[in-house]
Amino acid sequence: VQLQASGGGSVQPGGSLRLSCTASARTFSNNAVGWFRQAPGKEREFVAAVSWNGGSRNYADSVKGRFTISRDRAANTVYLQMNSLDPEDTAVYYCAAAYSSYSGSSPSSYKYWGQGTLVTVSS
Repeated sequence: VQLQASGGGSVQPGGSLRLSCTASARTFSNNAVGWFRQAPGKEREFVAAVSWNGGSRNYADSVKGRFTISRDRAANTVYLQMNSLDPEDTAVYYCAAAYSSYSGSSPSSYKYWGQGTLVTVSS
């Protein structure tokens, strides 16, 4: 089982990036998917999650109104659109597939993890 996260890079404060997470249909199709991030010297933290059919989404307070999670089930891809980026958003971002169709913010709810993609926000 492999999840592939991509789309990271360097951007100036206020800029935007879109992350993508792809996996096989077997991994994704009936599972919630989440994004987490880990900044240097900090714990991994929840960013956003989307239910198996895209109908339910939840976000960390720190990204509400700036980030949008979505999924394209036909393409087996989950996206994280990140706008108004701030240096505090600098981290390695990971996508993960949950054990169930709906999932929350706890990393223990997720069984498959991607390798991470680095996002750097700096002027």
